[in-house]
Amino acid sequence: MTALFTPIVAGMTLKVQTLVPAADVAGTLGAVISMGAFAAMLFDPVFGRLSDRTVGRFGRRRPWLVAGALGLLASLGLIAAAPNTVVLGLGWFLAQALGNAAVAAHTATLADQIPTWQRGKVSGMIGIAQQAASLGAAYSAGFLGANMLLLFLVPGTISFGLVLVFALVLPDKAIARRPRGEGGLRTALKTFWVNPRKHPDFAFAWVSRFLVVLAMFMFVTFRLLYLQQDLHLPKAEAASTLATGVLIYTLTLMVAGQAAGWLSDRLGRRKVFIWASAIVFGVGTYMLSTASSTTGFYWAEAVIGMGFGIYVAVDLALVVDVLPNPDDTAKDLGVFNIAVAAPQALAPGLSAALLAAGGGGYDLMLAVAAGIALLGALTILPVKKVR
Repeated sequence: MTALFTPIVAGMTLKVQTLVPAADVAGTLGAVISMGAFAAMLFDPVFGRLSDRTVGRFGRRRPWLVAGALGLLASLGLIAAAPNTVVLGLGWFLAQALGNAAVAAHTATLADQIPTWQRGKVSGMIGIAQQAASLGAAYSAGFLGANMLLLFLVPGTISFGLVLVFALVLPDKAIARRPRGEGGLRTALKTFWVNPRKHPDFAFAWVSRFLVVLAMFMFVTFRLLYLQQDLHLPKAEAASTLATGVLIYTLTLMVAGQAAGWLSDRLGRRKVFIWASAIVFGVGTYMLSTASSTTGFYWAEAVIGMGFGIYVAVDLALVVDVLPNPDDTAKDLGVFNIAVAAPQALAPGLSAALLAAGGGGYDLMLAVAAGIALLGALTILPVKKVR
């Protein structure tokens, strides 16, 4: 995940600043990030369905883990060397498309390998690992930001190595027969669809994830620009401050995530933790809107990290508990991951519009993000299968 997070957290912002004038950075960044998010939204369920139906002695998940990570590494090299925004956009589209082959297979291993009574704890650990990837991305920007090739290829190479190790130790059993499908256009369309009438719990969980991720990425995409524009920090100082902020965010997320995941398994409850996470996230975004120094930014990062830590500890466990079909685990999780990718496509444009409406300040955008997170928590209430 570090390979995918480095561009989102800071790498793409720094790269875009080398290609376009300062006045065009926000618009260009939003367009490029949105292209990648569209690719993730499109290809995650496609590769998920292919993974579910892969027959061979190497298993269902292992081939896509390795191939996806290798394709992501090659795409990051294209991004680093991009001479213009067209090549940059193409590189990011390919990075998200191929990287999600590995993401789809990896996410499915939770349902494949982990029993229900351990999913809260493991979901929390996965969430922590993802946020640790954000921390690695932030520090990569601080240490390698002056060299675009190293900034993108070092995290990509490390990620490929870790995926390779995981693939080697994964007890990924091969299936003897490919699951039956309807074939033709109907099967192709069902790759992107789970009937909300037949599976309302899955639908409500999908909408909740969509809204919470939208709220989070409304700020994450513009985090570095916030430090440069709202707190008036020079580029180098902003990158350093970002790394420290993400460190604080990650540490609080780790503590909150582990505690919430353990408690969720013990109580057998998920929804109350989603509620708590939205409230804490709202407090954190308010603190950001009133921050006037790096100290205020750090405190806000701590609170937001706590809120998102509670969320990631139980969200994936809740989703796995309401999956419709055990034969389509990776495909259905791919559909669910559209609720992660689609907000990434929408968040930059929505945030840019709110920044313009707010006169360039971040107060309006952060207030809307907090409201969206709260709405995401409300949407989880109708889920019946999970308490």
